[in-house]
Amino acid sequence: MVNLEPDSFEPDKPAATQSALIDKVAGLNARYRHHSATAVMQGALQDAGHIALVSSFGAESVVLLHMAAVIDPMVPVLFVDTELLFTETLVYQQEVSERLGLRNVQIVKAADIAAKDPYGALRFSDTDACCALRKTAPLQAALDGFDGWITGRKRFQAGSRAALDFFEVETTETGSTGRIKINPLAHWAPQDVRAYMDENRLPRHPLVAKGYPSIGCAPCTSPVAAGEDPRAGRWRDQTKEECGIHIVNGQFIRTGA
Repeated sequence: MVNLEPDSFEPDKPAATQSALIDKVAGLNARYRHHSATAVMQGALQDAGHIALVSSFGAESVVLLHMAAVIDPMVPVLFVDTELLFTETLVYQQEVSERLGLRNVQIVKAADIAAKDPYGALRFSDTDACCALRKTAPLQAALDGFDGWITGRKRFQAGSRAALDFFEVETTETGSTGRIKINPLAHWAPQDVRAYMDENRLPRHPLVAKGYPSIGCAPCTSPVAAGEDPRAGRWRDQTKEECGIHIVNGQFIRTGA
């Protein structure tokens, strides 16, 4: 049995401990290889220390939010409001939180947007800088003190996620944070997501019916045509697939990586 002690994932650990963290994550993936998403979620929340669920309250977010609410309504849910989100997302966030009885939803916002991007024009000149300012940096600050966090990423969403595991060591451009990332839905297919929503009568994000299978900030998200990658509408016509929250081998993921 893999031991999951809360103090195993403290950030800024020396290299030997980082190596141990890598071994720990490998052991977790071996242990949960044939387990369900619910089992992975429950194991993470109950045994992996101080864990947060990071949710965009996007197209498929309600699945993990429902799982968390059933296990523990007090699980910390971090929602990053970039101040460029669709109005529909903000309304959906409030409605879903109330309906599921989530009692610890924390709204995360950058404190320096007015100083660094007062006119909201940064996205036109440097989308990476805009994402870093409004999303990546405030989330990293909010995660300080947590041992790990849960994401809704799935293998089918993009080629860059095709080998996604349940557990991984979180890395940034400067290296490991000492935290783990948990992806309970990594092996789910689109039909699994739909079936879970149907069986539990969960509310859909209103933009899904308008052709948005992946929903981010309003200026950088467009509808997706039939047959396109579900994330094709994110930063369309740019060599960019991720906002910077999810980094592989210390680097942003680009189209074709």
